[in-house]
Amino acid sequence: MSNPDEVRQRYAEEIRDVLKVRFGITLSQHLVDAFRNVSREHFLGPGPWLIRGNKKNFRQGLTSWLNRSRATDDWTTSEPKHLYHHDTIVAIDVKRGLNNGQPSGLAAWIHFLELQKGDCVLHVGCGLGYYTAIMAEVVGPTGHVTGIEIDSDLASRACQNLTHLNQVKIVNGDGAKYSTGPMAAILINAGVTHPRFAWLDSLQQGGRMIIPLTTEKGRGLVLKLKRELEGYTAGFVLTTQVFDCVGSRNEELSERLHDRFKRRNWRLVKSLRLDAHESNESCWLHYKEFCLSMLPLSEKP
Repeated sequence: MSNPDEVRQRYAEEIRDVLKVRFGITLSQHLVDAFRNVSREHFLGPGPWLIRGNKKNFRQGLTSWLNRSRATDDWTTSEPKHLYHHDTIVAIDVKRGLNNGQPSGLAAWIHFLELQKGDCVLHVGCGLGYYTAIMAEVVGPTGHVTGIEIDSDLASRACQNLTHLNQVKIVNGDGAKYSTGPMAAILINAGVTHPRFAWLDSLQQGGRMIIPLTTEKGRGLVLKLKRELEGYTAGFVLTTQVFDCVGSRNEELSERLHDRFKRRNWRLVKSLRLDAHESNESCWLHYKEFCLSMLPLSEKP
């Protein structure tokens, strides 16, 4: 039996090192410590688990990956150490293609939220609550994390998993309709085609939002929004492949995103416009309710 503290320490350091080498991302020590301190097996239940990671050379889509998973081999055992690798993904529900997420990928998402001690955070699509707990560890007992999960079974399990954290609240409901107070950070943990007004309105001055914009195949880019006095700055920070967010998808926008992604000029996006205006050459993605613009806020008409 491996020493769990040592295993999690190596795991946290591996996540830190991989993100630094591959993407130039430097995780805060608070976030590294959170991955070291939170036990992943507490949220996933007893093994053996349906898992995939680097040893199986994961390259295909999420659904095909889950369909090929099997409960037992030389490394998918009940030994918790097998959960602690930066790219090990664990199935939650094979039939629906749900999984616990890639640790290094979610670490990068959380990194871009720029969490501070005492922050109030909204986590839409919290699943079993593992990454909710990671964020709660970062913001500390003076902060607060609200996790929203539309699946009643997952929400119930997340609530049980997180009862030891007083700064966490789990809600079973539609994350796009749940009313919150001002939030310093919002993590949308599923693929959408557009930001919802409920999320934008909840973001306090200086608040940050991470939101994956995806096509019908779950592939897309992670958008970071920040609320400023003049509006919202915007910029894509990572590529992604993630399951869909129920109720936050639009078929027309999915097709438009697919077209825009093919142009490979997504790095030009600078701001999110909510004002009514005609589509023009500065619009990267123009829609009736919003526009991802290539104009910085300082140049907005």
